[in-house]
Amino acid sequence: MRGNFYIVSTHIGNFEDITLRAKRILSECDVVICEELKPARQILKHLGLFKELIQINEHTEKENSELVIQYLQSGKNCCMISDAGTPLFSDPGNYLLNRLYEIGVKVSIVPGPDSLIPALVVSGFDISNFYFGGWLSPKSDERKKQLHEMKLQKTTIALMETPYRLKQLLRDVLEIFGTNTIISLACDLTTENEKIYRGKISEVLNELENKNFKCEFVLVIDNKKGSPLNSLQT
Repeated sequence: MRGNFYIVSTHIGNFEDITLRAKRILSECDVVICEELKPARQILKHLGLFKELIQINEHTEKENSELVIQYLQSGKNCCMISDAGTPLFSDPGNYLLNRLYEIGVKVSIVPGPDSLIPALVVSGFDISNFYFGGWLSPKSDERKKQLHEMKLQKTTIALMETPYRLKQLLRDVLEIFGTNTIISLACDLTTENEKIYRGKISEVLNELENKNFKCEFVLVIDNKKGSPLNSLQT
């Protein structure tokens, strides 16, 4: 009898955000699939769990996916987690997931925290529909081209980037979308350092420009032009 495969969301910053179901499924599974070993060990240690880990990343995904399949075919239950939040959301693992569908393994999702929806909600913008731009190109010309294309989407836009490219992304958004564009920058959500910057892109960038400031973030752009102009910081 084959084992079951679970996609398990964990916390994004605050350990208390992990769900009761996620804790239970992780405690009951035999093997945990992760992106990086160190964050996975920290999550399991916090839960008082010690599990065999299999690393799935861009270098190991094809080879280790076959190992996961062997475990499942031997009857072991496997869980996939990411470094933070919901697996497969801008993370490796899609190859493995499609292999599992090919051979008929039962896949279940254990939903929970992610950074996108909280960042959209806290923005105060109209999110009845939105455009997720994801991670842009690290190349300046290509990134600006992508932003020009997104500007045509007259809706709320959400972007993610690595912390060290935050200021450059803000400069590019200022250049492409204009100085009066209203944004919401959600930084280090659910942690003690959580901060929301909301206002004109020029004002937010001016405040951060000369600071040694890095954070995990989601940038939300009001491209519907429907939000009030007053700035808000929390």
